[in-house]
Parts: sequence; C-alpha cells; structure tokens
Amino acid sequence: EYDYRSENSSKAWATAYKFKAVSNGWINKKEITHSRSSGMQAFVFNTRRNIFRDKRVRQALAYGFDFEWSNRNLFYNAYTRTKSFFDNSNLSSQNFPSDEELIILEQYRGKIPDEVFTSIYTPPNTDNENGLRKNLRVARRLLKKEGWIIKDGLLTNESTGEIFKFEILLRSPLFERIVLPMKRNLKKLGIETSIRTVQDDSQYIRRLEDFDYDMIVVNYGSIISPGNEQKNYWSSSTADQPGSPNYIGVKNPVLDEVIDKLISAKSRKELVTYTKVLDRILLFNYYLIPQFHISHYRVAYWNKISRPLISPKYDLGFDFWWFDPKKAENLGKITTSNNQKKINKNNLIYYLLFVFLFFILWKIRRKSS
Repeated sequence: EYDYRSENSSKAWATAYKFKAVSNGWINKKEITHSRSSGMQAFVFNTRRNIFRDKRVRQALAYGFDFEWSNRNLFYNAYTRTKSFFDNSNLSSQNFPSDEELIILEQYRGKIPDEVFTSIYTPPNTDNENGLRKNLRVARRLLKKEGWIIKDGLLTNESTGEIFKFEILLRSPLFERIVLPMKRNLKKLGIETSIRTVQDDSQYIRRLEDFDYDMIVVNYGSIISPGNEQKNYWSSSTADQPGSPNYIGVKNPVLDEVIDKLISAKSRKELVTYTKVLDRILLFNYYLIPQFHISHYRVAYWNKISRPLISPKYDLGFDFWWFDPKKAENLGKITTSNNQKKINKNNLIYYLLFVFLFFILWKIRRKSS
C-alpha cells in the first residue's frame, strides 16, 4: 500500500482508476500542467542513406504516420502531437517569425527552405473526412516530383530502377504497435518497410554508434536552456563521428552557424531568438517525423496529502507537498465508517445465510420424521 503514484501508462490512466476511493474523492486523480519543454520524440531518418537524402522524400513519408488514429485507438486520446523540438515552452517556433528572427533568417535566404519565412510548421493530420487518403495522395505527388513512381506495385526510382524499401530499427517491442499502422500506410505508397526489434542493449547501441540503421525512434530530451548539446545533435562536425548523437547525419553549414551563435548568446532573449531560428530550420528540413507528448503530470494520491496552490513551472514540486493531519483525520473517519458499513453489511449477509441454512435443515429433518 502506498500514498502517492505517478502514472506513465495512458491505458492505466484511462481505465485503472475507476474505483470507489477515486469516485468518492478519497483518492485525488490529477493532471498537473507544467511549462517544461516537451522535447522531441520522433521517427528519425538516417540521411546517410541515399533514399533519405532528398528533403521532399522525407516530407512525403511523414504523411504515412496517422497520429490521430494511434491516439484514439492506442492511447485513449491522452497525447498531443509534437510540432516543435521545444513544444510547450517559449522556445517553440509555433508562431510566425518575429522581427529579430527575420533579421537572422534573411542572412540565409536561398540556403534554407522558403517555408521558414512564411509558414508555421504543422505535421500532417487526419482529422478531416478521408484524411489519411488525402494525405497519401499528397505523399504520392511529392514522391513523383522527385522521380519515384509506382511500378508493379512497388515505389521505384524512375532513373535508377531502385526500389524504395527501408528498415525501422526498434529497441522495444512496445513500439511495434505504433509502427505497424505506419507500415501499412506506407505499403499503399508502394514502400516496403521492415521492422527489426533488437532487445539486446549492446547490439542495439553498437548499431546506433555505427549509424547502422535506416530509421530509428529517438527521444531528444526536455531542455530549458539549449546549449552545447545542440552541436552534438545537429552539427557537421559530429555527423561522421562514430557514437555521436547526430543520428540523422545532419551536415548543414547554416545550422552550424546558428548553433554557434546560440551557444554564444549574451542574453536569454538572444538565446530564445536563436533557438526559435534553429527550431524552424530543423523542422522545415523534415529530418524526422514528430510523434507525441503530454504537457502535464498524471498523479494519484490519498486525500491526506496537500500541495501548494501554485506549482513550479518546470517541475512537479513534490518536495513541497506535505502530510495534512486534518485531512488524514477526516479521511480516517470516512474510511473507518465505510469499513464499518462493509462489516455490518457482511454480518447481515452471514446472518441471513445462517437463517436460510437453518431453515433448510429444519425442513429436511421435518420431512424425514
């Protein structure tokens, strides 16, 4: 028995807390919001592979991931689609570029995607009628523009005859249920996708260190103040360095410059500006397919614990919660009373059962006599 639980399973959160102690308010089931950056969990392309070097090809494949279906059918609508490397924070580029950002971006016009200047990144969604079908049509058009056509049911490069196929490397079988629907969708585009789950940690890590994969799932953690780690993730200097976290193989001179300026920022405002610029350029190069996140903590605790009215911005702040004697006393009275009612109810059942059995035995003895 315990007093507090932090819940990580969307299924458990939706289905496992439907009992009397929760409905009566003896146990508090709360979603406590925070302002910490969500990070980025995503399907990551290894751009060292020829088939993933073209930006529009990578963009096309993103239309094969039906997040809305997965959220409904697998996650009880618990998650939000990730749209930024710094979602749920003021570092996110989920608005049009500010004047300060435009001054920086203009220096690289012609070297970065045009969408950066005029658009807010939005991953494909299937909320509309026939959403998935429409998305796959968009994907086909993008692939065709880059020379990929359907031939004998397979997506084939018109110039080289190469068949479009790749492997998704997973660390846990738990992710297979997310990948399999995407595999089916990509099959409709003529793309052959295989799934390999490697549960041996040493083998999986070795493949990552050697960049021996086509696509993997990566979780870039939550960051409040971006810095040197961005160079490890995205700079040309780490792209060919075995064991580096530049899983994508990014080699982009513009990003190299932006990261250096981000690291040497003289103020928080300048850091935020360069982080948003970095975010935009990364997103519109379609280096990965964003997945999902939650922007709150899921917790359950007995109603003998109190917490501050205002929670910390970037943390749950559990260290500031306290045992509340008055709540504990009231809870004790309620649960004791409830237990006594249960005992009385059980005693009544046992009494009636005894009377019933006594009556049956009496009838049997009377009949035999």
